[in-house]
Amino acid sequence: MRASKSLQVLAVSFVASLLALPAHAIFRAYLASDGSDANPCTLVAPCRLLPAALAAVDNGGEIWMLDSANYNTASVSIAKSVSILSVPGSVGSILAIGGPAIYVTSGLLKVSLRNVVIGNLAGAGGTDGIAVSGSRLILEDSVVQNVPQRGVYVTGVGGKVHVVNSTIRNTGNYAFQIEGGAVGVASGSQFINNTSNVIVLGTVAGVTTATVTNCVISGGDIGVGAIPSAGGMIATLAMTGSTVEGTLRAVYAETLGAGFATVTVGRNAIFDNSYIWWKLGVGATVVSHLDNHYAGANSTASGTLTNQTSF
Repeated sequence: MRASKSLQVLAVSFVASLLALPAHAIFRAYLASDGSDANPCTLVAPCRLLPAALAAVDNGGEIWMLDSANYNTASVSIAKSVSILSVPGSVGSILAIGGPAIYVTSGLLKVSLRNVVIGNLAGAGGTDGIAVSGSRLILEDSVVQNVPQRGVYVTGVGGKVHVVNSTIRNTGNYAFQIEGGAVGVASGSQFINNTSNVIVLGTVAGVTTATVTNCVISGGDIGVGAIPSAGGMIATLAMTGSTVEGTLRAVYAETLGAGFATVTVGRNAIFDNSYIWWKLGVGATVVSHLDNHYAGANSTASGTLTNQTSF
């Protein structure tokens, strides 16, 4: 009799523990244009919007956009490690509405976005395309366009963003802004017709840095640049194998008061810019080496280069 009661207690405890589990604990969540957020976000019953899928998916899981549609109605906050992708042949759209289209919170999260298109809903208070604070993000095979402020923004020690085989165009501020001790990496990507393009801002003590490899930068005020805000702040950027054309200042290093700014360029094609480089301030350095090619209607430069081996 006692054994029977013990088994009953164990059974009740087991059922209670199952009921205490999250209702939607799945590795892969699905979104579709004909889905519903009342669904469990499975393949046979997909959800409609990103917040529902983010609530349903496990930390470290995946969200698949199954067809072409817009998948948000407000700024999307991501507070768990997750991969979000639009399946090949579809256009998974995320719009800047009431802030950035996507905001990745701090906490050393690991987030990836693949084959998505990030834009802006006119008149809806959108700001940036993607904002990342103290976490890591990979943006791959994607487009960020027409947002009022920054295309991709990362800040905070531990923050790191890779922009891979992607296009950022027609932004109202910097296309790719790295600040506050973060790291930025751009490879195989295009930055086109932005107000400015890739910029490193030293806004905290220590090093904030970026690398640009095999990219195309076209138009805008600054092609690539580094600017520290005060003493003890170091902003560095290195660019190799890339093309910069049609900008006001292709390569830019400026110290606003103190601190150190270093931009290193090698094996690049830099042509048809108003200024080939612009260097301003005691702590600013532009290093040119490894056979850069300066051609076309580059009209002038400001400041002297360090270790120049080709011109």
